[in-house]
Amino acid sequence: MSSRWIAYLYLLLAMLGAGSTVVVSKLVSASLPPFTATAIRFGMALPLFLLLMGWRRAEWPRLCRHDWIMLILQAGAGSVGYTVLLLAGVRLSTAASASVMMGTLPAVSSLLAWLLFRESMHWRQGLALLLCSVGAVMVSLRSGAALSFGSAGELAGNGLILLAVACEALFILLNRRLHQPLPPLALSCYLCALGLLLALPAAALEWRGNWQVSAAALLGLAYYAAVPTVLGFVLWYAGAARVAASEAALFTAVLPVSALVFAAALLQEEIRRAQLAGMACVLAALLLQFLPAMRRSVPPAATGAGQAE
Repeated sequence: MSSRWIAYLYLLLAMLGAGSTVVVSKLVSASLPPFTATAIRFGMALPLFLLLMGWRRAEWPRLCRHDWIMLILQAGAGSVGYTVLLLAGVRLSTAASASVMMGTLPAVSSLLAWLLFRESMHWRQGLALLLCSVGAVMVSLRSGAALSFGSAGELAGNGLILLAVACEALFILLNRRLHQPLPPLALSCYLCALGLLLALPAAALEWRGNWQVSAAALLGLAYYAAVPTVLGFVLWYAGAARVAASEAALFTAVLPVSALVFAAALLQEEIRRAQLAGMACVLAALLLQFLPAMRRSVPPAATGAGQAE
């Protein structure tokens, strides 16, 4: 098997793991409050990252004050904010709706880059944002004699999930503001440790002595820590190292689809027509944004140019 196809397999597995987090979040949120679940997740993942650092004999980069501030903001937004909001959102809404919302990440990233950092927005990004907005509205629609919005709780849940996506987009944008690019393993370890420190105080306020935590929730958190968090990191960067960054980004389209399939298969959630229509809008937006990268990633048949070494 060529290096390119191995990379595709790694990236596909990483995104399948990421898609499963929506289902896991639904199971965990039924037993644990969001900050407590977030703290437990990072508490389980951090020793695994430290073992990887030791196994790889990786060095700990020395950071300036600016980069420490950026890392704290990243951990607050992408590590804690994303996980807490996703857990709170899926508790009120459905995993199927959350699956569609997850696919809006590239469009939301473009919007925040334009609003916060005055980065230019291409017409494709603007149209993709419009399609994602339509998709996000569609997941809240109920079918019947006339289309209507779902319950107030479901609408609130969808709003929290969209805020979680915005936190993840902010995480991506803040990473570009680091003065010193960090090795992926060290960066993940720093963010995991900072996420744990930021989540612990709020988790302490949530503490109740009479909690009855289900075995499914604890197993879900262990899975969340080991597979999407740690193994997902290893698979994603192993695959991304073998292909161009624009080509690796194409595989983010797998995330919302896999999450929707997991929601239907494991949670037996009914997939409404409006949710399928929303998914179609989101996938069209992803295709629109990544179309130039798809064209660049196809190697000429005669020379085989473009294959990563």
